[in-house]
Parts: sequence; structure tokens; C-alpha cells
Amino acid sequence: MRNRREGEALPAVPRKAAVLRTNVMSQTDRWDVIIVGGGNAAICAAISAREHAERVLLLEAAPEHMRGGNTRHTRNIRCAHAKADEFFSGPYADEEFMADLVAVTGGPANIDLAKFLIQQTNQLPNWMTAHGAHWQQPLAGTLHLGRTNRWFLGGGKALLNSYYRTAERLGVKFRYDAQVEDIVIEGDRFEAVTIRSGDKAEIIRGKSVVIAAGGFEANLEWLEEYWGIAARNFIVRGTPFNRGTTLKTLLARGAKPIGDPKAIHAIAVDARSPKYDGGIVTRLDSVVFGVVVNKLGRRFYDEGEEIWPKRYAIWGGLILGQPDQIAYSIVDSKSIDAFLPPLYKPFRADTLEELAIQLQIDKDTFVKTMADYNAGAKGNTDVRMQVLDRVSTVGVHPPKTNWALPINHAPYYGFPLRAGITFTYMGVTVDERSRVVDNRDKPFKNVYAAGEIMSGNILSKGYLGGLGLAIGAIFGELAGRDAAINAGS
Repeated sequence: MRNRREGEALPAVPRKAAVLRTNVMSQTDRWDVIIVGGGNAAICAAISAREHAERVLLLEAAPEHMRGGNTRHTRNIRCAHAKADEFFSGPYADEEFMADLVAVTGGPANIDLAKFLIQQTNQLPNWMTAHGAHWQQPLAGTLHLGRTNRWFLGGGKALLNSYYRTAERLGVKFRYDAQVEDIVIEGDRFEAVTIRSGDKAEIIRGKSVVIAAGGFEANLEWLEEYWGIAARNFIVRGTPFNRGTTLKTLLARGAKPIGDPKAIHAIAVDARSPKYDGGIVTRLDSVVFGVVVNKLGRRFYDEGEEIWPKRYAIWGGLILGQPDQIAYSIVDSKSIDAFLPPLYKPFRADTLEELAIQLQIDKDTFVKTMADYNAGAKGNTDVRMQVLDRVSTVGVHPPKTNWALPINHAPYYGFPLRAGITFTYMGVTVDERSRVVDNRDKPFKNVYAAGEIMSGNILSKGYLGGLGLAIGAIFGELAGRDAAINAGS
């Protein structure tokens, strides 16, 4: 793809294509702000834009019943705040938030944008409440996040429905099944998008555009360019519509990339999960409560390295490094009820030998691995899961540095694990107004990005639970507002 040259006409709609919903718009319409995407970042951008501009259009590639991208599978958001309240169990200062971000990621790519994000989250719950969000107490099994994260009532779908009702009441227009295939840019200025719905194509003009269409985690062919055939064993936790079409288009139009194209957020999910769109319920929280082995029956990493919300995101990548990209979480009767109930029933056996046969892993190696681990954990009788308790193994490689109870109380349980990919880190560079920056380090005049497609400006690796929604909301609101003001100038 190329940028349109100065004075060159807009490409024509294909002769056989029909204009969709002509009662809503026509080919000659020109919207103040066009929002590409349908999830948290997009709908926040649409609401914010409509509060500052008259004509706002949101284009969602999914059908209406699947609108919302990965937001549909979320349940909480991370925010800084000065004190406890009805929904936060204690204070979470900006400085602690930043320290957590640095500890998990090694440091944001753009420290100024990260500081802006964190500072803005102090007021985010108020903005969300004003636009339809409702709140609830932390769920059972997640109380360790009650100080840093806030739970919205009913989960991601309920939040989205509230936002969409707000946007509709404000006068935002929506198009579903509207896949953006191209972004028309003249010089450094956006002019139009081309969309396809079924066999119908259409050009829609706009004064500004906000790209909030996610990453490319559902595009296994693209992922295979970086991960090889291992990518075929990914389980895509979220929407099948995040294929990175608009990301590729922006990069082809000269947007400056940011983030490692191979970097992904992938966690341990049940290997029996659906290939796409299984959501948060496919996640397994059992890892820290036992041990993890590969199909050869060997442990391969410290299951007690860090408290769950700060470290769970590494396990997808670890599983990808194992034979056939599969692993197994092993717990006993002491721990089976200590974590959130899984979606699928575990394999269950009265002996470790029987469990190995059920899981189809190397029995002899597995039994020896468990014997070595139990010898190293001998005498450990009590753990404190809320802290790094240093209840560790001795003389075992790899060690388990925290919460290392022996696994010796039958029956024994096993869960098969695969890498569940949530999002990709590569995106486009943005400036302090969330405008997309080109390869000359100059912002496009009226092209903005929000959410996952620009999260690489803050996230380089690792993840803090609830941070993705915060990025989407803060930069969605910013991008929508600035795009609307820009459109009227």
C-alpha cells in the first residue's frame, strides 16, 4: 500500500459494490470522527469524541452480538488511588503503580506516556461511572487484587453494553460487520477508510480517525512468521476478529512501529479450550499451587517465582518452549480447592503413576520428578499465598522458591496446559496526544490510535492485571477528544 499523492483522486468504490444502509450514510458523507474498532478503547473514544463533535461513526468488524473485542472477557481495571473506598481495599499510589510496571516490564518504552497513564487512572473510576459503569466487590479468589484493581459489575459484556447505551444516547452511529480494508492518507492527513461488509465495499470519508482495532493475536498466519509452526498450537483467548488488518495498513502507510513483533501476552490456559474466544474462564490459576511438568515428565521453571498477578503472563511463553507446546499442572487434594474453579474438570487419580497414564506423559520420569520435588519440599506444612513466603524447596532444580508444599495427599489432579494468547505487543508509535507518529518521527495530522494497537508505547513485555483496560480507556478518551477538537478546527 502507498500514501496517496497530493491531488490524486480518492479511489472509487468498485462498480458492483453497494453502499450499505444508505438511510444512515452515503458515499459522500464526511464524518467528524471515525472510530475503527469496537472494544473498550474504541467505545471510550467514541463517547469522548461525541462530547466534542457532532458526527461520530464507530466501525466494528464483528457482528453486533460479538461486538467489543477482547473487552468482552475482562472483569477489572487497574487504577491508582489515594485511599481505600467501597471497592478498593487500600491506597495504591502513583509511585507504587510505576514500580510495579517497571518490575514486570523492565520499564515502559515511553516513560512520559506511562506517567500520564498512571496519573490519569486516579480519576478513571469517576469517568467510567459517569458513562455507565457499575462496580462490585472483588470476586472470591481474587482478593489479593482488591487494593490495586476495581471490578465492574457483570464483567466486560455488561460494561460494554453500558458504554454502548451511553454512546447511542449521545448520538454516536454504529456499523457492524464493517471490516476496514484500507486507510486513505494524503501526505500526512487522513481522508477516508474503505470498508467491506460481505461482498459490498464502500468508502467513508472523515475529518479525523481513531484506530482502536486491537492487535494481530487472532492472525495465526502472521504469528507464524515470528513463532514458526509453534504458533499453530496457540489458543486465542479473545475475539477472532483481531487480525491486525488496520495495523498492517498503518505500517504500510508509514506509521512508525513500536514493540517486538514476536512479543506476546500469553498465559496458561486449559488445553481443552476452544481455539478462539474462550475468554477468561479458560485460564488456569493452579500453577502456583503445585508443579508444572512437560510431556516428558520434567519440571522446567520455578512455579513460585512471584505472586500470581505479576507473573502469570510468563507461562504462555514457557509452555511454547516445551515439546509440542504442551504442559501439565499437577496439584493434590490439599490444593484443589485453593484456586478459582476451572472450566474443565481435572484428570484425577489415586496414584501419580495412574495420573501420568491419564495425561499421557512419561510415567517413569514423572514419578521421579515428583519424588525429587517432594524430597526437596519435605517438612513444609504451611504457606501464605498473599506474600512471597520463602517456603521453598531444597536441592531441587529448578527450585520452587515460594509456596512449596509437598504433593503427597491423594487423590492427585492434573490439568493440560497450552499457551493462550491474549494480545500482541507490536503496534504504532504515538505522541502525547495519541496521534500516530510516522517514520520521520512526525505525527500524522489527524490519525490517532488507542488501546492495544498502541500499548507497546508503555508495555514492552510482561503484564499487570487490569492494565490493558486502563490503557484503552485513558488513551481512548484522549484520542477521541483530540480527534473531535481537531475535526472542528
